[in-house]
Amino acid sequence: MAAQIIDGNALAQELRQSFKARVDALAAKGHRPGLVVILVGENPASQVYVRNKVNACLNIGMHSEKIVYDADVDQAVVLAKIAELNADPNIHGILVQLPLPKHFDEEKVLEAISVEKDVDGFHAENVGALAQGNPRFIACTPYGVMKMFEKGGVDLAGKEAVIVGRSNIVGKPMALLLINAGATVTVCHSKTKDLLFHTKRADILVAAVGKPKMITGDMIKPGAVVIDVGINRLPDGKLCGDVDFDSCKEVASLITPVPGGVGPMTITMLLANTIEAAERKSR
Repeated sequence: MAAQIIDGNALAQELRQSFKARVDALAAKGHRPGLVVILVGENPASQVYVRNKVNACLNIGMHSEKIVYDADVDQAVVLAKIAELNADPNIHGILVQLPLPKHFDEEKVLEAISVEKDVDGFHAENVGALAQGNPRFIACTPYGVMKMFEKGGVDLAGKEAVIVGRSNIVGKPMALLLINAGATVTVCHSKTKDLLFHTKRADILVAAVGKPKMITGDMIKPGAVVIDVGINRLPDGKLCGDVDFDSCKEVASLITPVPGGVGPMTITMLLANTIEAAERKSR
């Protein structure tokens, strides 16, 4: 029997509708949630992501703006702008679109964002709070995945969860969230010796490596929940994930598609974090 599909587009729309009432309530008190996105350079994919983030904010009544710099801008200029935004009471979230040009110290830029406005959840202090089980801001993609588990009625306690990918953006925070939810977690990566051994025993499998169709149906346990975080463009221009959807959907119990799976949830949880930041400020 083919897997049930977790529709990220539908869940994202449902959540965004519920956010609108919170935005309106804050605006009525003079605290309209505000997000600024900083883009350095002209990476076409980043431009699309930034446009989508700004539009998503505006669609539910939030304030949002993007600040664009040339790729050769001095890092000090961007740091000065972040300091200015940190001090602006009308801005509740600051996001620097990654990747940054090679002459930037990415860690230094992310750490410059105020912990209270780090709606991407990348600041070391917010990562530490998540590790301790008391998250303040959760990295948006793993946060979105947790909402998808909730929507799919997935009980994580006691389950074997395997994450393929160990990035700071997805793999590591995903592992922490699953540990906090009571799962037994294994993180696999490029140095893992027997990937198949791990993926075959996973009740929950999260693929986040950026390799097209790397996870195939014969690599997963019958009835597994398969979450595909990857988004890759094939030579013919079509998008696909890290999971070979056609073969895996015949084995899994629940699966996310690409596109229309995790992607829409990432931006949705960015909105959630920004609204949360504004609510904390208004208390």
